[in-house]
Amino acid sequence: MLLVKRKLLYRREFNQTKGSFKLCNFETIDYFAAKIIPMLENNFIFVNNVLVRTEIADTHFVCNLEKCRGACCTFKSEFGAPLKKDEIGKIDGVIELIKKYLSPEHIEVIDGGKFYEDKDGELLIKSVDGKACVFVCYENGIARCAIEKVYYHGKSNFKKPISCHLFPVRVADFGGDILRYEKIDECAPALKNGCANKITVAEFCEEPLSRLYGKQWYSKLKKVIGR
Repeated sequence: MLLVKRKLLYRREFNQTKGSFKLCNFETIDYFAAKIIPMLENNFIFVNNVLVRTEIADTHFVCNLEKCRGACCTFKSEFGAPLKKDEIGKIDGVIELIKKYLSPEHIEVIDGGKFYEDKDGELLIKSVDGKACVFVCYENGIARCAIEKVYYHGKSNFKKPISCHLFPVRVADFGGDILRYEKIDECAPALKNGCANKITVAEFCEEPLSRLYGKQWYSKLKKVIGR
């Protein structure tokens, strides 16, 4: 893959201002070969058209809800997790069932308008008082997902938004998906739990990664990382 890209760079280079290709000079090629390619090879794994940060394969991680209390659903933030456009209808279709698990405060936010906001073209779930996701419900002091509860009760085939399902993996789009591990202090118990069970982020996120890219893609990832 990298060799092909090197050959292409000898012929052309993308001009972002004009949105077109131009002939590439040798200085650019030398910089790319000397700096960029080694950086990618050392820090990323290539699986089809997806770049995966090596930390996803190397970091041990298994959620420990008894310790973190569902912290990833209650971060202090103006908004909650990102949504895909096609996920909105899936949530809307069971919204009344979801609301059965929510507190009056959370229901009020949903009934006051949409459960999400369009922020500069990015769809984001609303939060309550700049903290908990609007779909959070609590069991014994642990933050749970009301969308997921409806799913586990057999009332929906939609488990949760893919961005939530993937956590602690985050997806960035730079002309193609780049996966990275998001390290936060609240997940320290998950790191200990992962080490104790010898399970990496890549293995912990098998279900959501397979959901997003397919089982064949995930099998290839496991083969590449030697797990």
